[in-house]
Amino acid sequence: MTLAIRLDAVGGIAGDMFAAAMVDALPDLRARVLADATAVLPRGTGTPVFTPGTSAGLHCLRFGLSAAAGDHHRHDHHHHDHSHHAHAGFRDMVARLAAAPLSPGTAAHATAILRHLAEAEAAIHHMPVDEVHFHEIGDWDSLMDVTAAGSVAAALEGARWNVSALPRGDGLVRTRHGLLPVPAPATAWLLEGFTWRDDGIGGERVTPTGAAILRHLVDAASARVAGRLQAIGTGAGTRELPGQPNILRATLFATAAEASSEDGPGEEDIVVLSFEIDDMSAEEIAVAADRLRAAAGVRDLVLVPAIGKKGRPVHTFRLLVEPTARDAVADACFTETATIGLRWQAARRAVLPRASAAAGAVRVKTAKRPQGPSHKAESDDLAHIAGLDARRAAKRKAEEP
Repeated sequence: MTLAIRLDAVGGIAGDMFAAAMVDALPDLRARVLADATAVLPRGTGTPVFTPGTSAGLHCLRFGLSAAAGDHHRHDHHHHDHSHHAHAGFRDMVARLAAAPLSPGTAAHATAILRHLAEAEAAIHHMPVDEVHFHEIGDWDSLMDVTAAGSVAAALEGARWNVSALPRGDGLVRTRHGLLPVPAPATAWLLEGFTWRDDGIGGERVTPTGAAILRHLVDAASARVAGRLQAIGTGAGTRELPGQPNILRATLFATAAEASSEDGPGEEDIVVLSFEIDDMSAEEIAVAADRLRAAAGVRDLVLVPAIGKKGRPVHTFRLLVEPTARDAVADACFTETATIGLRWQAARRAVLPRASAAAGAVRVKTAKRPQGPSHKAESDDLAHIAGLDARRAAKRKAEEP
């Protein structure tokens, strides 16, 4: 069986709400998450805690940082003020995660979430990712939220994630750069392609950390999940919303896994979509290919150069698509490219057993081949390293058996 997880952003989503909802649904995660969150914090900053409570009369769990003795600071994650004076560099935070004694996989997932935040800040402020300084996670409890989310994601490796339409909120949020509109610029950048709704309740409803978690775990156009209901969890923010609970609900479903053996390849159904393009520039094709690769249900996309009628150069798009996503991906092809027709065929493919684990801050995928296992480092986890030789050295080290 595999796990499919639906996140219902009733009140919105922030890092603490996500961690609380998942631990409420899966109490066995509590010890792991608390240990990882504690390990990444400097001594004297406080203690990570889960606290039971209610929101609009509903049972919920809250996650936060219990202040250290003599420190009265407590961060309100869902009434967020982005104007913190403290800040930390992206590389510094990655190094802290890599050095902390975290559970397997936590550093890799937490680093990926941080990278999404850094890329958003870099795009907004037109600067290199390595020069980004976080103002939202300048307070240690925000780094704690990222680590907790990474811990949950690593513990549930292989799960499929889906999210409801997100509450847009309204008004202005105070940041280091002054008052900015809600959703905050980083949040809006991270959640391009996600569905939003307006429930008439203002304020910031989705924080940048919450947005980065969604960008890391959820395909923007992912289909609704279904299966046998296994667990339900509710995480709450500290803000009170008029007329409704300020909660994030997680529902966990067990779905039938594809048949596979421990020693040999399994089989699965796949749809092959293909079409040719002869009237788009190279830059336009590159953008379209990136957007289609990111579409929910797309397993792979290959571009093949060829010669079409009248000797014109063409590019063939070939996509491997989950059967249930065929129609949505076809619509995306018509939206993102100039094609006016496409072909599709059902296929069956063999898939080797594989698993993902972390070597420090780098995720490594291991495939079980007849001649023995092979290891491949995730290139995204190496991208922040400056210099080709340094990236290659980090790759070799991560892939060592």
